[in-house]
Amino acid sequence: MKKAFEADTGRVLNIVINSLYSEKEIFLRELISNSSDALDKRRFLSLTDKKDSVGTEDLKIEIHANKKDSTLTINDNGIGMSKEELENSLGTIAKSGTTEFLAELEKNAGKDKKKNDVNLIGQFGVGFYSAFMVADKVEVVSKGVGQTKANKWESDGISGYEISNSTKEEIGTEITLHIKRSEKEYLDKERIGFITRKYSDHLMYSVNFIDGKNEPELLNKASAIWTREKKDISAEQYEEFYKQIGAGFNKPLLTLHNKVEGTLSYINLLFIPDSRPFDLFQMDVKSKIKLYSNRVLITDDSESILPRWLRFVKGIVDTSDVDLNVSREMLQHNVTLNKISKALKKRVINELKKMKDKDQEKYSSFWNEFGIVLKEGIYEDFDLKTELLELSKFQSMNEDKLVFLSDYIEKMNTEQKDIYYLAAENKEMAEGSPHLEVFKKKKLDVLFLTDPIDTFWLSMAGEFQDRKFVSITKGDIDLTAFSDDKKEKEKKPPAGMKGLVEKIKEILGESVQDVKVSTKLVDSACCLVAPDTGMDVQMERIMKIQNKDFKGMPRILEINPDHNIIKKLNKIKDTDKDALNDASLLLFDQAKMVEGELPNDIAKFNQRMSKFLGLALS
Repeated sequence: MKKAFEADTGRVLNIVINSLYSEKEIFLRELISNSSDALDKRRFLSLTDKKDSVGTEDLKIEIHANKKDSTLTINDNGIGMSKEELENSLGTIAKSGTTEFLAELEKNAGKDKKKNDVNLIGQFGVGFYSAFMVADKVEVVSKGVGQTKANKWESDGISGYEISNSTKEEIGTEITLHIKRSEKEYLDKERIGFITRKYSDHLMYSVNFIDGKNEPELLNKASAIWTREKKDISAEQYEEFYKQIGAGFNKPLLTLHNKVEGTLSYINLLFIPDSRPFDLFQMDVKSKIKLYSNRVLITDDSESILPRWLRFVKGIVDTSDVDLNVSREMLQHNVTLNKISKALKKRVINELKKMKDKDQEKYSSFWNEFGIVLKEGIYEDFDLKTELLELSKFQSMNEDKLVFLSDYIEKMNTEQKDIYYLAAENKEMAEGSPHLEVFKKKKLDVLFLTDPIDTFWLSMAGEFQDRKFVSITKGDIDLTAFSDDKKEKEKKPPAGMKGLVEKIKEILGESVQDVKVSTKLVDSACCLVAPDTGMDVQMERIMKIQNKDFKGMPRILEINPDHNIIKKLNKIKDTDKDALNDASLLLFDQAKMVEGELPNDIAKFNQRMSKFLGLALS
């Protein structure tokens, strides 16, 4: 007798079949997962019920494809279902036998800890209906443990379902899909094998392909390396799995394999590759970790487990604690994964700290490949900024090698209270900056921040170990405390310099915010300085790349009163206005070029330069 689905079931089935899953191949994962659940239930009962003595080694899943009849059959010898269970589990959308089984188990187990050994997925019961994405008719024949009769459930997924008596010798469930003409690819053994390996390679139970002619062919490895003890896994086996998941082609630089048990239980097997992938710096690349639930793949690119700044970390996380939505493709609640994510971030950082302390060469190799990405976390993860700064390495003026901030602080002048830095496009440009001159003279080291992310995290991390980060290209920096020369401390600008400053400022107009006499230039005639509230030149450069209409704020032109050019300009400021005008504009353009910028008007710059060269050669 045919029965209609419950109210609104047709609408829900339409969503399941047409909208719930992003890939049709998911149906096979769902059916294999359901079979795995059934095997788990029977395995547990075999430990508690003497009437059913089936052993774990006897539990199995078989797949048979019949191209002639266009049928695909998934068979298991799990716990099976009675007539009532077939109606309740398959005749009602989102009513899960798994959920009921766990509820009943918890009710009867009391303080029995064995219940914790049963980890089951499929909490919603609609995964079965994904079969209708590829089949126009589905038949289920099942015989439950302790029963003598079998029953058959069949439906076209539209008009309703029918349950009738049937025959089945073995306990378990057999699902037969009548494959649609447009979906014949799912009858190919190679396609079935690919999907099985992709999603169910690490199930506890073997999945065999049966064709009736040859010996059964094992489709999955039925062995999850991450569930084994670390002492039982060789380096070669780790490397094989590392390559299998597409993490890299060589040996992993670092392997993190941990099993966590308690209020939150999960296993992680993560790798840090020895070299960066080609797409590491593409804007749309995010962290992608394979997420499993009891060895069944839920998603192979979960972006919720690790943040984008750890996108170089590859591997898997297996947990039975995560709450999944009905399709298993998206997370319904992120609370559990947020906790796992927080724990894994700390674990990765702690392992990097160990590497840094125990193997400087290995850590340097890691930093050269992934340091710029790790520094993104200083900007994105406020709670971890201190730990990430401790792991960060930088170029500096006084060292030929990259240094840690702790190294810089250790070698600081005893009077020095701040960490001085210069943001530039590259090391070569930084080394040519006139801003360094006074620091070289006073033997004060300066860090070179040459990665674009540096200018961003500085806004989030203003200090390290109570030392402020101070840009040497912004505002006024008082360095008189570092001089032993009394005359230098008391030194005043040459007479008449105020008048020259005012005239240069008048000539440059709105191109500059101000003109000042410099206290830090030694060899150069001038330099541009950002005001205290402005951006340094590197940040402005990045902003201009992102927005071509970005103008930035005018900067301050500082002139060196001891430089020969400035002295001569001071002498002619009242007698040769044309020369002062051209020289002021040339000095301003020169200061911009030192910072990697072009003059506003290149043609006029060339004219002025040619004019001055002609005068010098006459």
